[in-house]
Amino acid sequence: MTGAMTEPSFLVPLPGGAFSIDGKAASRGVLAVVTEAARGLAARGVRPGLAVALVGEDPASQVYVRNKGKAAAECGFHSVQHNLAPQTSEAELLALIARLNADDAIHGILVQLPLPSHIVAPNVLEAIAPHKDVDGFHPVNVGLTAIGGTARAIVPCTPAGAMILIDKAAAALGHSLSGKNAVVIGRSNIVGKPMAQLLLARDCTVTIAHSRTRDLPAVARGADILVAAVGRPEMVRGDWIGQGAIVIDVGINRIPAEGKTRLVGDVAFAEAAANAAAITPVPGGVGPMTIAMLMSNTLTAACRASGVDAPAF
Repeated sequence: MTGAMTEPSFLVPLPGGAFSIDGKAASRGVLAVVTEAARGLAARGVRPGLAVALVGEDPASQVYVRNKGKAAAECGFHSVQHNLAPQTSEAELLALIARLNADDAIHGILVQLPLPSHIVAPNVLEAIAPHKDVDGFHPVNVGLTAIGGTARAIVPCTPAGAMILIDKAAAALGHSLSGKNAVVIGRSNIVGKPMAQLLLARDCTVTIAHSRTRDLPAVARGADILVAAVGRPEMVRGDWIGQGAIVIDVGINRIPAEGKTRLVGDVAFAEAAANAAAITPVPGGVGPMTIAMLMSNTLTAACRASGVDAPAF
């Protein structure tokens, strides 16, 4: 994959000729568009509303929810956080969702995962009205994404953000995605499967690989676009990467490091960068895009409720 650079602003040169894909810069671009569109809605008397429900006191979940609330406020949204005790029953959580479904000031509802073991997550996610399901996990949104109906669906935030990075990187490198070989390592409902559907919609030839895939390194080496979403620290090594590939690392793993911990992805970054044309770092790659796309999904829900066209990315 070679070509002239046309949009390098979010690509950071690395030693050896590859580029690091700056997800923070790309997310700022998305958030700027969202904020401007939110101002336009406000002029019509509509303020996008996001409600987040957090059950329990998981520290990581608290950080995620706090960051989402901060981003919503910066975009000018009406933001509400419901902090529920760990012993909150499934019936109580479902009752809260029913109230939020009926609240016209709330356009997006997000229930932070994971939930306590006594609550059945699918029951909760399926109770959210599909048009307010800003995580994109409701079966209606999953189905619309699967049939290529992304103009009507709400697409899960992480694959939607990753797809923007792929589109931007391909354009910057002078490539069309049409006909390219894309390999997604990971088959989760949250990332792997919807990621594959989005790549199919760009006319890529898509392979979904996983732990049972035979000769996984060889499959990965055949990818022009490689997306790693398995949750195993640095599983994807440098010799898994085909020359000139675009590599999107969705993994966020915390590993021991000199008496402390550090974050790494599912890809061994330095090794992979020796072969890749462009690669996302961890942190600072896909992560910032996930929150940006949550804001975008909330804006889209508000626009649709108001009969206004939402911005496209």
